[in-house]
Amino acid sequence: MIASNSAQDQIATLIADEMPEQILHFKFSSSIQKRIDALIEKKKETALSADEANELEKYLMYDLLIGLAKARAYRRLHQS
Repeated sequence: MIASNSAQDQIATLIADEMPEQILHFKFSSSIQKRIDALIEKKKETALSADEANELEKYLMYDLLIGLAKARAYRRLHQS
């Protein structure tokens, strides 16, 4: 299930407002990033299983949400 853009916007704004510095410095752990990279590589080479496709979709949704929150946090911290 994919969250609507509106829901993602609301969550991203909440995160950015509550912890702007922390979200700007957030990165996935190396083990999670390696898993994401492995799933993306596998998808390029062959079909993912349904479980793998769902896992990758969730990671990509989290990445989008974090990216939105980072953009809002950056804007919040650099407004005059």
